[in-house]
Amino acid sequence: METKQFNLKLPKNFVKMAEDYAKKFGFRNIQELATVSMREKISENVLFADEKLLSENWLSEEDNQAWKDL
Repeated sequence: METKQFNLKLPKNFVKMAEDYAKKFGFRNIQELATVSMREKISENVLFADEKLLSENWLSEEDNQAWKDL
């Protein structure tokens, strides 16, 4: 997987809180915390969007009848 680095400016007190959180919950550093947090948030939003799209387009009464015994 190709990666790209970027810089993130945060207030010093926020960095300290992030470092404390990372240490408390077993992250190697705040970069790993940020990566995991973004991955979870993006995945959550993609899954929610897909679920919403599916429910709008494919969950009709006809579909419910077709799948009711499975």
